[in-house]
Amino acid sequence: MPQRHKAQSPSAEQLLDWRKKRKLSQSEFWAPIGVTQSAGSRYESGRPLPIPIALLLDLVYGPPKRSEKLLAKLRATGQ
Repeated sequence: MPQRHKAQSPSAEQLLDWRKKRKLSQSEFWAPIGVTQSAGSRYESGRPLPIPIALLLDLVYGPPKRSEKLLAKLRATGQ
């Protein structure tokens, strides 16, 4: 059985902080990971993030070293 990746879901406050620090609109922040503005707004209001969305957020907006490590793990799983 493949190993599941552990993703730490950011809180609603963290999501809002990440977006505002980058000075992005909700549409601009969420579009790179395939999430609509409407869904992004719900996540920023406290709706739980699905694990795949949390992983994508980590890849796109996480620290580069952590993103590279996560991507390497995901690629290794697919081989």
